[in-house]
Amino acid sequence: MSILVTGGAGFIGSHAVDAYLAQGDSVAVIDNLSSGRRENLNSAARFYQLDIVDPALDEVIGRERPQIVSHHAAQIDVRTSVSDPERDIRDNIVGLVRLASACLRHGVELFIFASTGGAIYGEPDRNPVPESTPAKPLSPYGIDKRAGELYLQYFEAVHGRKSRILRYANVYGPRQDPHGEAGVVAIFASAMLRGERPRIFGDGTQQRDFVYVGDVVRACLAAPQAASADPINIGTGKLTSVNDLYKALAGSTGFTEPPVYAPERPGEVHSISLDPSLARRCLNWEPEVDLTAGLQLTVDYFRGVGL
Repeated sequence: MSILVTGGAGFIGSHAVDAYLAQGDSVAVIDNLSSGRRENLNSAARFYQLDIVDPALDEVIGRERPQIVSHHAAQIDVRTSVSDPERDIRDNIVGLVRLASACLRHGVELFIFASTGGAIYGEPDRNPVPESTPAKPLSPYGIDKRAGELYLQYFEAVHGRKSRILRYANVYGPRQDPHGEAGVVAIFASAMLRGERPRIFGDGTQQRDFVYVGDVVRACLAAPQAASADPINIGTGKLTSVNDLYKALAGSTGFTEPPVYAPERPGEVHSISLDPSLARRCLNWEPEVDLTAGLQLTVDYFRGVGL
């Protein structure tokens, strides 16, 4: 199978590249390295340093002729989307539409889209949240990811280009960027290992659904099994507060200092977890790595890279 992974030098994308290669697929990667890192790149994959809004994208798709495109390139930070919504539109809508259009022109059979479950639903009335919950995003990031889903469903309904949409919970694990604004596990773990007190925005009672990157990649590989372009939640269905996450990481790292609390930030949901029931039925998927084990794997990784 021929696969093209956008964002393949990034956190989740690079793990997906490794998994595709491990099952014998031919893999190409597109990444502009704005957040992806060269050291994440598997040398067995063909690499194009390219932005997905670059006109040269069409030439690369035409040259590679992939059967599947796994789209993980994105602007992923909610706070950045709030402060600079035009950038979010450029990366998360314009980039996706250009990529999907190129896929249509060059006969790509399937488009797999890394969407978001944490930002699309808004503040839910109950947890865990099923896919039938109306989308009420509280940030430009959530709005733009939902728009991307709708565009892909249009491409399938009108043009017959198949898509599969995965709504990820809060993904964490090795290779996550500890220096950006997104990725609380990586940020906390790396700060603790440096002996620095991490900041918690708000009072720390906000809750998230943390899912390990290896489990997410298994869902990505299983995505072609889905029968339609209806979105599928990829999460654990469990809530963990930021305060409890801090305590767990402090235990794993041996850190003994309390956090620094800062004012909460706009655009963020207080509590959300994703119901994975549909993924169990459609993809034969469920999370296998519990939070304690996943956090330890992540801490061990950051220890190893010397942060």
